[in-house]
Amino acid sequence: MAQAPKIAFAASETEVAQSALKVLSARYGNVDLDAAEVIVALGGDGFMLQTMHNTQSLDTPVYGMNRGTVGFLMNEYHEGDLLYRLAAAEEEVVNPLSMTARTVDGAEKHALAINEVSLLRAGPQAAKLRIYVDDTLRMKELVCDGALVATPAGSTAYNYSAHGPILPIGSDVLTLTAMAAFRPRRWRGALLPKTAKVRFDVVDPDKRPVMADADSRSVLNVASVEIRSEPSIAHRILFDPGHGLEERLIQEQFA
Repeated sequence: MAQAPKIAFAASETEVAQSALKVLSARYGNVDLDAAEVIVALGGDGFMLQTMHNTQSLDTPVYGMNRGTVGFLMNEYHEGDLLYRLAAAEEEVVNPLSMTARTVDGAEKHALAINEVSLLRAGPQAAKLRIYVDDTLRMKELVCDGALVATPAGSTAYNYSAHGPILPIGSDVLTLTAMAAFRPRRWRGALLPKTAKVRFDVVDPDKRPVMADADSRSVLNVASVEIRSEPSIAHRILFDPGHGLEERLIQEQFA
């Protein structure tokens, strides 16, 4: 049998995740993140995203086990066969989105998003957005509750709840989806090549304030937001055989 990999465990603050952390650390050992050959994240999808963001500079694969309420990015939790599952795991590689948000007062904020970058109205009135794709004006005015750009990995999250399409994990495509579009009425969005640069300009941001969010990293009072895929960053996610993102994306469409 091959030598067991050096494992770094990370867990959310919930009681069930912390309990799993103690049990698994005692059984398999627990090394520091920078010494690990694999990272095992214990929690839900939100914690998995947090772990991936926190360890993106390490080029270490992350294997999630579900100890949360949502587990689309996670494998089932079992204690006894972890080494065998890690040895057999299949790897998916995803690139995040890069967000550059400029606020009304001129500040510039940067963030990365593995799932999606979303713009949401932050007041009682609907947002008014102007949409550019690769510096070409594509929509002069979108009146809506919000809009988002999602990766294939994130297409089953907020995007799917907003009636956006599910994207195959291997596709070089992004989805641009509107939330509660008032004008154009019922406009659902567009499919764009992964290389596309999308810019939203907020029309009348003082009267109709808008916030931007990249995987729960929020920026208030934005005037414009630029979004593009970041190919220089690759997140390595491990899944049990037959339960990878590609299979889950297909299953979700027939649920």
